[in-house]
Amino acid sequence: MTEDTARRIANVALGAAALGAAYYVLKTPPLRRLAWRLVVTAVTTGAPAWFMRELEQAWAESGSRAI
Repeated sequence: MTEDTARRIANVALGAAALGAAYYVLKTPPLRRLAWRLVVTAVTTGAPAWFMRELEQAWAESGSRAI
């Protein structure tokens, strides 16, 4: 078996496992609620942090002095 073939098989196996897990989570109400809460948390905490990093980088690249 070549390395390329092994990678393809591994990718297919991981993809099938991910799809199976997603199906199970979507069909189980408590897990679905938990997953939704995790997504909301990730978006509400990650998006502002990303936005602040972008603003700081843009400020630094503009050559303006710090406040």
